[in-house]
Amino acid sequence: MTTADQAASAPLARNVAVRSVAQTDPRLAGFLALDDFEVAARRHLPKMLYGFISGGAETNAAVRGNSESYTDYSFIPRVLTDVSGRNHHKMLFGHSYAAPFGIAPMGAAAICAYRSDLVMAQAAAAANIPMILSAASLIRLEEVRAACPTAWYQAYLPGEAARIEPLVDRVAAADYDVFVLTADVPVPANRENNVRSGFSVPIKPSLKLFLDVLTHPAWSLGTFARTLLLHGMPHFENMDATRGPPIISRQLERAIGNRDQLSWEHVKLIRRRWKGPLVIKGVLSPADVRTAKDCGVDGVVVSNHGGRQLDGTIAPLRMLPQIVEAARGMTVMLDGGVRRGTDVLKALALGADFVFAGRPFLFAASVGGEAAVRHAIGILSSEIARNMALLGVRELSEVRAELLTRTRPDLTS
Repeated sequence: MTTADQAASAPLARNVAVRSVAQTDPRLAGFLALDDFEVAARRHLPKMLYGFISGGAETNAAVRGNSESYTDYSFIPRVLTDVSGRNHHKMLFGHSYAAPFGIAPMGAAAICAYRSDLVMAQAAAAANIPMILSAASLIRLEEVRAACPTAWYQAYLPGEAARIEPLVDRVAAADYDVFVLTADVPVPANRENNVRSGFSVPIKPSLKLFLDVLTHPAWSLGTFARTLLLHGMPHFENMDATRGPPIISRQLERAIGNRDQLSWEHVKLIRRRWKGPLVIKGVLSPADVRTAKDCGVDGVVVSNHGGRQLDGTIAPLRMLPQIVEAARGMTVMLDGGVRRGTDVLKALALGADFVFAGRPFLFAASVGGEAAVRHAIGILSSEIARNMALLGVRELSEVRAELLTRTRPDLTS
């Protein structure tokens, strides 16, 4: 094969994973972009669950801002460069991942898609990308880690050392590499869309909820009834060192209490006890990044919780350059609104080391299980490889700020 033939075939080779999954499962052939999974999931899921996944806080302004922030920048491609043999592997915390993105943590995911924490973990392991398991998950962290050696653990913690220390020890005993502390949930958000659609945690049975479930039999039988039959009533398994309450228990409100007491002193406590990489998620202030660095934190996830906490919060991408400047040597990651390979590359060009996406992978799991999640991963990976060629770069290290121009005003100044 000539050099020209190799160059021509490189983009096609990177689409093999996407095609092979779709060929194995013809139901996936029509899913061409991550947004396609949401369209299908909206039909498949009860209204209350679709709203729980897709919605944010109050007016959803922060959710919209996350998506819109990627239009702040446009690319300036380079041409006539040899872009054959492109490589988008990424080294992060000593591990070489196959792509510069992973699956973000999502709570209560297993009521949205059957055994979805395991489904996403297995898909992530097969693709060699990280998957972050939420503390609000419904499958034991030990089981998820056994299925996915690239899984990280994400904690929601109260300001209580007596609960923090044994949980950290449990996560370490399960052989997780990375401990992620989510810091932007001192109190529950005002998620009006959940109230309007009838969703709550703990789940509260009602006539409205019953009718919603009844009119979505594929989910009712394939996820809810199947889970109850094979595994019993789901519990919050991973908030503490011991098993948490079931999803219908009022004890849950007490189990998630005292988060408003969490402080940097507790971060120092975790740092002393946790020997691996420690990450703080939910950071938007450069001042907080500097404090995290002083506390011995290894990395931050620039995030506004997917727009699900404080409505009107600035989009992470718009704060990214300032965060990178403040981090100076720390690992900087980002989530929020990532739906395309171009979104990933814009974040990397602005200084992010890695990005995470959540909702699209859960939507994929809900409509097609592990095969759909693997297909979604393949779509995003193929977009990155293709767009690198169109940008004129072969390595992620070449994706730098000079490939971007600002097309909207700087909203952080």
